[in-house]
This record gives sequence, C-alpha cells and structure tokens, in this order.
Amino acid sequence: MLVSELKDPRIGFTTVTAVRLTPDLRQAHIYVSVLGSREQQQQTLNGLTAARAFIRHQLTQRLHVRRLPELRFELDPSIEYGARIEELIEQTHRHDRDEPEEK
Repeated sequence: MLVSELKDPRIGFTTVTAVRLTPDLRQAHIYVSVLGSREQQQQTLNGLTAARAFIRHQLTQRLHVRRLPELRFELDPSIEYGARIEELIEQTHRHDRDEPEEK
C-alpha cells in the first residue's frame, strides 16, 4: 500500500520494520526505515502522518475489523545503527590488515 497507493511525493523509499500495539489495542506504533537524508526521512514521516486517515480506512477494509487502532508513525534508527556498527567493524579490519605485526 505504501508503495503503490500513496501518491504523496514526500514519501520516499520506506520499509515498515515493526508494529507495536499498546496493551489496550488503541494505538499502533508503526516503525519505518527511510532511505535518504534526515530531511528526506522527516518529509516521509510527515507524508505518512498526513495519509494516516487514508491508511486506516484501507486497513479497516482489508482486515475486516470493526475498530482499527490509531496509527502513529515513528522512524526506526536500527538499520542506520546496524550500518554504522558494520562500518566500524570494517574500519577495524582494515586497520588490522594495514598495521604490521609486532614480534
């Protein structure tokens, strides 16, 4: 739905990484990862927030539920964090290869 049905140009390449429901099932926190700069991430979040009513309506029809939780979109930093950790590990490996062995 995010890719094919939302026509908002603010919404970039977005992946839903997790959905967490509150215990009372009234709110759904939808965590998204957005490819791009901080500004592009914020624009995508703004676009998703603006499309919340449309998304809720579509989900209600597709899931055949009487009441759907309120949707709250949040950026998920875990992919960026993982990429940063991977970069640091690679730097460490390069440093180890470039450094002569001590005897």
